[in-house]
Amino acid sequence: MYSFLCDYSEGAHPRILEALNRTNLEQTDGYGMDSHCLSAAALIQKHIKRENADIHFFVGGTQTNLTAISAFLRPHQAVISASTAHIQVHETGAIEATGHKILLKSSADGKLTPADIQAALDEHEDEHMAKPKLVYISNSTEIGSIYFKAELEQISAVCRENSLILYMDGARLGSALSSKENDLTLPEIAELVDAFYIGGTKNGALMGEALVICRDDLKEDFRYHIKQRGGLLAKGRLLGIQFEELFRDNLYFELAAHANRMAELLNNCFMEMKCGFLTHSPSNQIFPILPNNIIEKLEKDYSFYRWKKTDETHSAIRLVTSWATEERDVYVFIERLKKYYRSTDC
Repeated sequence: MYSFLCDYSEGAHPRILEALNRTNLEQTDGYGMDSHCLSAAALIQKHIKRENADIHFFVGGTQTNLTAISAFLRPHQAVISASTAHIQVHETGAIEATGHKILLKSSADGKLTPADIQAALDEHEDEHMAKPKLVYISNSTEIGSIYFKAELEQISAVCRENSLILYMDGARLGSALSSKENDLTLPEIAELVDAFYIGGTKNGALMGEALVICRDDLKEDFRYHIKQRGGLLAKGRLLGIQFEELFRDNLYFELAAHANRMAELLNNCFMEMKCGFLTHSPSNQIFPILPNNIIEKLEKDYSFYRWKKTDETHSAIRLVTSWATEERDVYVFIERLKKYYRSTDC
């Protein structure tokens, strides 16, 4: 059974494992104050061209989101997000559990627009309602779409005009930035948003996310918030070592580009076979629409999500490729898919 369920099925890139093994018996300071975390933070600051940005390392994305969002907001303030957002769908109410309402906007492509943000502001106009204060976006989104520079500039402008905090979930930021359609850079993101995180768990690390805080008034006492939320890892160096390797050179982007190439091979096959797609995705997640009888055959040998039923006989599935996906495994899947189509009345 081969898995296209997610991009964290495998362990870690060999360079990261080698670095962890090489440094295993080093004695270092704890809680992210070791030389490796400080070095990794400096490398990220160099990549984003902001030496004054604060960098904090977390184990996972949900922990990063709930710690950051709860720290940035006062008790009566709320989050604006797309209805497909990870904080809404797949984080077990973590944000609500910290006392903050999520104001949802429907989105066919998983992205927010300036009009969505303005509508939320107009709908919540006084102290009898939760006050919109933070805008949450993901790049790439939960359904594989990416934000383009003009879109992010427009969202950033609306947020700054209305004193809103703009926060980007970057669990799959590597895939977004390595997409052939992308026109954004890390420094531009750091200029346009107030805080974002760089996802390692889904891009070659054993685990780990690097939160980047760009806006000065969000930095104060942030380590207190990390500790209170259980995120201040005693052996913080385990996270720092991994991001040192990912950003020592171009490894982070090379791994993401490989995942995208593997998804592109699958995507091209579905296009050649005239399959429809639930959404346009230029990243490492694709959502082809297939006959249910073909899906049933594929499920005998492959793991993936049935994402959405599109009619009585067809469903959209989600296939996710990773830094470790082998080209030969992609071609085996393609040949098997073509075989099923040839032998089945679709």
